[in-house]
Amino acid sequence: MNDRYDAGYGSDQYELVGYDEYGQPVYRQIPAQQQQTYDPYAGQGYGYDPYAGDGRQGQVPQPYDTGRQGPPAYDTGQQAPVPPVHDTGQQPVTPAYDPYGTGGPPVYDPYGQAATSGRQPRVAEQTAHIPQQAGPVGETTGPRQTPGDERDYHTEQFAFVEVPDGDSEDVIDWLNFTENRTERREEAKRRARGRMTALVVVLALVAVGGAGYLWYAGKLPGLSSSGSKGGTTTSAAAQKRDVVVVHLHNTSGGGTSTALLVDNTTTKQGTTVLLPNSLAMTDDDGTTTTLAKSVGDDGSSGTRDQLDTVLGTSIEGTWRLDTPYLQNLVELVGNIDIDTNADVPDPDAKKKGQAPLVHKGKDQTLSGKAAVAYATYRASGEAQNAQLERFGQVMQGVLRKMSSDSAAATVTVQTLAQILDPSLTDKDLGTFLAKLADLAKGGDYKTALLPVQSDGTLSAQTSSSVVKDILGGTAKSPSADSAVRVSVQNATGVKDNTDKARVVLVNGGYTFLEGGTASGTQAASKVLYSDAADKENATEVAKTLGLGTGAVAKGTVGSGADVSVVLGQDYKPSSS
Repeated sequence: MNDRYDAGYGSDQYELVGYDEYGQPVYRQIPAQQQQTYDPYAGQGYGYDPYAGDGRQGQVPQPYDTGRQGPPAYDTGQQAPVPPVHDTGQQPVTPAYDPYGTGGPPVYDPYGQAATSGRQPRVAEQTAHIPQQAGPVGETTGPRQTPGDERDYHTEQFAFVEVPDGDSEDVIDWLNFTENRTERREEAKRRARGRMTALVVVLALVAVGGAGYLWYAGKLPGLSSSGSKGGTTTSAAAQKRDVVVVHLHNTSGGGTSTALLVDNTTTKQGTTVLLPNSLAMTDDDGTTTTLAKSVGDDGSSGTRDQLDTVLGTSIEGTWRLDTPYLQNLVELVGNIDIDTNADVPDPDAKKKGQAPLVHKGKDQTLSGKAAVAYATYRASGEAQNAQLERFGQVMQGVLRKMSSDSAAATVTVQTLAQILDPSLTDKDLGTFLAKLADLAKGGDYKTALLPVQSDGTLSAQTSSSVVKDILGGTAKSPSADSAVRVSVQNATGVKDNTDKARVVLVNGGYTFLEGGTASGTQAASKVLYSDAADKENATEVAKTLGLGTGAVAKGTVGSGADVSVVLGQDYKPSSS
């Protein structure tokens, strides 16, 4: 931007003449005669004076050159000659050309130099300063105009006029792009942090929820009661259970198989407890008997009450399931898939060597007939527990295929058209089986065998592992000193002799323990005792069975028994 005090710029030329009272340098104008100007239009002889009185065209005086080139200027009016002005005793001063045409009188210069211009509003304007130097106090930086100064100014005449830059829009766009890109990065980082925070919160909630579920289900380590499923803090005795006893009657081959179906509603665990036929029980009259005999003699009601007494549990109902109904049940649910542990021959096969009805292997699909054959199969020399375990496999396979809907399960039970025990209705049984089916499908179902000693009683370990934890009861086997325990093995070759001997011994006040059937026959019967204190008891047992005292001898007695009897061919049931 032009500074009115800049020395040497344009038409005003200055030279240093001294310093004022403020220490500022003082300049004076160089006379106009000494300034070299260049008039691009000199001598061309043209110009139009719009203010000429006679209106004629001709040559006009050329304007004072300001140091810049431009189009021809026009005269603003007639100017009167200015007489020379003399300084106080100094050299004469040539009047300066007045570019504004004011025609004012010359101004006196206190420093000894006449003014060169008629436009001098005050003395202070005679001083000029070097570029970038502040002007006198009170001076303004903008151009000043005295009254009567009517000259027009145009922006193109000044160097400080800003020229629009064509690249400014590009710069603004680049700045906007950079700013937007930075904002997008920051926003992406904020979103990433937000997602990470949300993920951590979700994982924390899942962990807390999982821990809460495990605590509720009793699966947290260290919180379980001894031997209880699910590790629940609730004691085994306080847990709620629904129990139904099921008796499988083999209508073709004879014999029964018994199991307890248990639904622990507290721990959400289902269990099939297999009960051996040798389990010792006590009749209403105090006579000791076995589970198999109780089912055959006392029926469902008497057996249920005796099981409650022995196991210390509460059975809600009895489900008698004959083998024809089991076959229909398997077919109604659409066959079953189980892992078989033996090849089972077809009971209806007419020739030996035919293909087995059930093949041993994993994931075997069994029809109704095959399921019945497998559930009742007992190989030669096998214990009754082996057949009982197969029955448990079939029951669990049926539950996995049964509907978990109580209404649908009830329809399945009704379709069997079997006669149920009065204590258990179709609806009750269907609802109970639907709950067990849901547990079996979810993997919360197992099968357990009740361990029974050789004398049919329950040990302390058995009471803790099965009776207490699964059934929530307390074992109450017949007292050992309540009656003399007699184990009977049949070597007569007649199967019914065992049952006849049992009836005689039970009626005589003894506890009957089944010793099985000998592999061969024996001519003479034997009554053995191992402790001398039991010799008298052995003699009484021989008399009760109609055997002579000569059959009594000291020998090996079976586990859990006081006296062991081996029935020979000399045994006559009619004489007992």
